[in-house]
Amino acid sequence: MTNFRDQVETATQAMRAVFPETPLLLNAHLSDRFGAEIWLKREDLSPVRSYKLRGAFNAMRKRESDDLFVCASAGNHAQGVAYMCRHFGKRGVIFMPVTTPDQKIQKTGMFGGDSVEIKLVGDYFDDCLRAAQEFCAKEGGHFLSPFDDEDVIEGQASVAAEIAQQLGRVPDHLVIPVGGGGLSAGCLSYFGNDCQYTFVEPSGGASLRAALADGKPATLEHVNTFTDGAAVARIGEKPFARLADVGLASTLTIDEDRLCTTMLEMLNVEGIVLEPAGALSVDALKDLGQAIRGRTLVCVTTGGNFDFERLPEVKERAQRWAGLKKYFILRLPQRPGALKDFLSLMGPNDNITRFEYLKKSARNFGSVLIGIETSDPTNFPRLFSLMEDQGYAYQDITDDEIIAQFVI
Repeated sequence: MTNFRDQVETATQAMRAVFPETPLLLNAHLSDRFGAEIWLKREDLSPVRSYKLRGAFNAMRKRESDDLFVCASAGNHAQGVAYMCRHFGKRGVIFMPVTTPDQKIQKTGMFGGDSVEIKLVGDYFDDCLRAAQEFCAKEGGHFLSPFDDEDVIEGQASVAAEIAQQLGRVPDHLVIPVGGGGLSAGCLSYFGNDCQYTFVEPSGGASLRAALADGKPATLEHVNTFTDGAAVARIGEKPFARLADVGLASTLTIDEDRLCTTMLEMLNVEGIVLEPAGALSVDALKDLGQAIRGRTLVCVTTGGNFDFERLPEVKERAQRWAGLKKYFILRLPQRPGALKDFLSLMGPNDNITRFEYLKKSARNFGSVLIGIETSDPTNFPRLFSLMEDQGYAYQDITDDEIIAQFVI
């Protein structure tokens, strides 16, 4: 690993001519809460608000003779590649799904300027990936993978090199998100056995755990794209070669709804804007518990490219996780005073946030979609008990994803 460290340190030094190191900041709020010395490696404060420009820089630095770089991405990798194409004066062609939010397309274009061309192809990432690779084969460009590339892994490892320099030593424990595995593989290879690791994945995209269970990279049948910066269906072959021995005990999966509570906490308490993937390492502290007390931890906050139009969804998910908001379908008598009778069952801290008749007919009963928000999750058992005593028929659909996506 000595040679790898030397290469990473050379790459890290070269980066200083292009962008400054990201801060390593002691967080008093988290340190007090968890009884540990907790530092945040703020990759969300890089020029493109994620660590992805590191790997793009290192790969392009090592391929000076190449004039054309091609990538497929719907987010941070696209922006990192665009930024570096402009810096190195290279031509970049970036394939993005047609469904990519306008904000991400505009930012990619802003970072790349005249150096990049953006092609919108297909509804899903796999569609634009296939198109990008076909374009490379035809035009002779270099396909720049977001993680399955040794030069990219080496570049991402500069995060670890900076941590060691800023902290003055290797931390006791490194908490790091995993998507395709480039960052985690790089940091593991740099620090080796000198520290303990927790590799964190979203529950709807746990490709590292799947690979560890199978002994080789495995493709997930379904991926929840909410945590888009880390929701990868298949971990990279090259990163997994470096991560294959970490063991399942060193991994954590995080529920996407619970993750939203941390995003809101960091925003409201600390004023830190994190995208879902960027909040994974901080949310993982809740599961580490007593094992981290008195130790020095570094959590890598990998990105802050958050579209505030998603904030209502984040709040909604956080409330559902905390048990403060529920949706249900209520069978309500169609007679004068029926709604008033139902409302009399609600407590002083219960608030109706959604009320909609699903059917209007001449029948004696009608179905109502109702959303209720409360101040304490224990208020719901009380309300449901009163409803059952009064003979109301209802179905809680809060956690039914199939129904909820149609009616909520």
